[in-house]
Amino acid sequence: MPATIDSEMGFGLTILFSVLAVLGALVMLLGAAENLIAAAGFALAVGAGSAAVGARHVFA
Repeated sequence: MPATIDSEMGFGLTILFSVLAVLGALVMLLGAAENLIAAAGFALAVGAGSAAVGARHVFA
């Protein structure tokens, strides 16, 4: 029987990183005229999205 963790840390970090991913996607969309700004938004979106999935798996 797998053990369960009573902490909500994984859920909270998933929400936090998901919000950061959405903000990064907005930066990418709004800064599409400048390549550097769009690239930074893309990097933020991908990094935060990966961290959101990882946080859920680590604390689940």
